Amino acid sequence: MIPEMQITGGDTDFECSDGTRVTAYLSRPRDSERHPGIIVIHEAWGLNDQIRGVAKRYAQRGFVTVAPHLFSRQKDIMTESNVEKAMKSMFSVPPEKRNDWGTIQGLMKTMSESERKVVEVFFLGRDALEKTMAQDLMNCKDFLQAQSFVRGDRLGITGFCMGGGLAYQLSTMYPFSATVPFYGANPKPIEAVANISGPVLGIYAGEDLRINAEVPALVEAMIKHRKSFELKVYKGVQHAFFNETRSVYDRVAAEDAWARTISFFETNLLV
Repeated sequence: MIPEMQITGGDTDFECSDGTRVTAYLSRPRDSERHPGIIVIHEAWGLNDQIRGVAKRYAQRGFVTVAPHLFSRQKDIMTESNVEKAMKSMFSVPPEKRNDWGTIQGLMKTMSESERKVVEVFFLGRDALEKTMAQDLMNCKDFLQAQSFVRGDRLGITGFCMGGGLAYQLSTMYPFSATVPFYGANPKPIEAVANISGPVLGIYAGEDLRINAEVPALVEAMIKHRKSFELKVYKGVQHAFFNETRSVYDRVAAEDAWARTISFFETNLLV
């Protein structure tokens, strides 16, 4: 493991294919060398200080990192506070009723206007949202590759929760040199796994039953298509265990996951 480096960073933005400017946090080693790049994709909370902190930690290890704010188009609606309130309401509904339109309509009548808008964007419009975010991430990749201090041929991608699923999805759309999804949903469709080029390290929480239910299909697809795939499940921890600002944070698991991730990126990007 290389020693920590002095870094520089700050907020920036990049243009997407439809002309939208998407906010991002860019961090890099403070030297004159060119370094591999890593895209860091946030959870449902958006680009916040916790994700900026993760991006900085990667930069200290010798990578140029960009963390896009994928809710830039809905920044007034998809605030961390609004999302958290809406998710709390949605997850108060039993899992078997979350796809029942009558139940959701009844729940939305009890919500504030901002919560209803979050439900419309993030839950009811999820398929369209994810397609837009995936395209924005491809534009983010182009932005990262265009930086003079980036080795454009050595790119990695990682993400958490929603961002983990998007990291999986992007690995089927571009030949990243390494992909590390944290508790992310499978690519859609699962057969898109055939398009993955670089090695993948999947990080999972042992008590994350919803996400883990998809893992057997993912493993089967990785084996079928002969992909380089490593899997680590942390026994007894919850979804989002890596986020130190959340009550489910598990220090031991998070530190081990970080060490594994850094080693994985160093092995596959610093070559």
